[in-house]
Amino acid sequence: MQGGDEFISSPPKKTVRFGGTLTDILLKHEKGDTTDFELLKHQLSDPDIKDAQIINWLHEFRVSVAYLTKEREQLVSILLKLPWLRRSREVVEEYLGFLGNLVSAQTVHLRPCLRMIVSHFHPPRITIREGDVDISDSDDDDENLPENFNTCHRALQTVARYVPSTPQFLMPILVENFPFINKSERTLECYVHNLLRVTVYLPTLRLQILELIIEKLLKLDVSSPQQDIEDAEETAHNSDSEEKSTEEGLFDMEEDEERKGNKVVSSSSERMAHPLAERLDILMTILFSYIKDICHVDGKLDINNTKDLYRDLVSVFDKLILPTHASCHVQYFMFYICSFKLGLAEAFLDHLWKKLRDPNNPSVIRQTAGSYIGSFLARAKFIPVVTVKACLDLLVNWMHKYIDNQDTGANAYCDVGLHGPFYSTCQTVFYTFIFRHKQLLDGNLRKGLSYLQSLNFERIVMCQLNPLKICIPSIVNLFAAITRSKKTIDPFYQFWEELSAEDLENLKKPIKKGTTEDEDDDFLKGETPQNDGVVGIAPNSYESSTRSPVSSIGSPPECFVPYPQ
Repeated sequence: MQGGDEFISSPPKKTVRFGGTLTDILLKHEKGDTTDFELLKHQLSDPDIKDAQIINWLHEFRVSVAYLTKEREQLVSILLKLPWLRRSREVVEEYLGFLGNLVSAQTVHLRPCLRMIVSHFHPPRITIREGDVDISDSDDDDENLPENFNTCHRALQTVARYVPSTPQFLMPILVENFPFINKSERTLECYVHNLLRVTVYLPTLRLQILELIIEKLLKLDVSSPQQDIEDAEETAHNSDSEEKSTEEGLFDMEEDEERKGNKVVSSSSERMAHPLAERLDILMTILFSYIKDICHVDGKLDINNTKDLYRDLVSVFDKLILPTHASCHVQYFMFYICSFKLGLAEAFLDHLWKKLRDPNNPSVIRQTAGSYIGSFLARAKFIPVVTVKACLDLLVNWMHKYIDNQDTGANAYCDVGLHGPFYSTCQTVFYTFIFRHKQLLDGNLRKGLSYLQSLNFERIVMCQLNPLKICIPSIVNLFAAITRSKKTIDPFYQFWEELSAEDLENLKKPIKKGTTEDEDDDFLKGETPQNDGVVGIAPNSYESSTRSPVSSIGSPPECFVPYPQ
């Protein structure tokens, strides 16, 4: 069997057709004699056409592409509808050769060729009717899909090799063909997988393709309200005969896939009860796998690949995630890639910090950036306490300077609209402490308390801006869904740990000002301030005070700054 390049450049076999050669038929058609031309179209459109007939015609078309001008786009359209993918290898190779010849000689047909290839990026559609209702969808059980997808990518690479401008024509087609979110899980899974595969050999499209995929994931995310997911999971939980632990959370789940051969078999109990949440979970798992594969070569982290992908993902984060309200899960792609190397996590924190402190950014973007800093510092196990302390120092110093600038001004009063970024920074610091107190106080409790006292929280909470009125604690569940994609994140995720009774007693003992670090602290009282306000620190929890029926046990108080009305 000849290789792809050899085959494309090899001369076609000579054949004879009714009425003469293909060239004769096309020339006769130009002169008004359409009989043989119509017979040709009829034979090419015949659903029962044989492999040998397809091969013979393609032989002739390969040397007659000069005649396939725009005026004959109807004939080209018929050729592009030939059922070539599910035919013999000989048909496939001949068809790939034809595509190469066609687009190199007649670039006017580039778009139709690209549309044809992309149309095969998901399982073929089958017609199903229930009574008078058409419920047609994809054929999810096609065992030839992997091989078909491989062939499609060969075809796309062939076209791109002959037409360097392919990427700019391809991207709009990829956007147009993205399946609706109510399509089958398999359809969405295949299409996203194939889009990501395109980025490997057409790297100039990677940023745009990542934007497209993450934009669709966000639509799934915001179309699956947290309460709806919780209700669906609770209903499924109550109907399940198996007793589940009350400590299960969003990312608390066991390995849920059983591999038999190359197929993944999942039981109904391992699926999300909410259909859109299940689709989101599947696609997030694919994205995580892609990130891992790009960043690792032969099992080792490739720092150059990782940096390049990180830059693209940060760009997507800024463009799509930061401005999006009520996103619950999609942002975890940044959490995941930052887990590969501490330098990436620190770079991301620095990026968010610059967003927060820049007065030229919209207030809502600054607040959201602050919320992400808090969530990241609190939740990422891979961030060491030394980095947490460095970030706290940076944030708290900024807060004290902000108070200095406001204390003597006319706006020194509690107002979210005026001081949103300040309140967001306050909640970030408080939230980080809630989750990281054990590490901050670890080893030497008195020394840890002295460090906390050095931050001078008392001045912050007692200032005229009154942050405690805005940042009210409330028990909520930040991420209350149960997913399969959890196993990717779990090793890096920090869960809140309660203080022991002994620690709480120690925290209640006052430390007098000016005493040594071994004396007690009068800042921490082990009490929760009672104020009127709203709750939730993560950007996804704005206007939410819901909690999971099974996963909020032991969760910490959380707070957030509301959007100005």
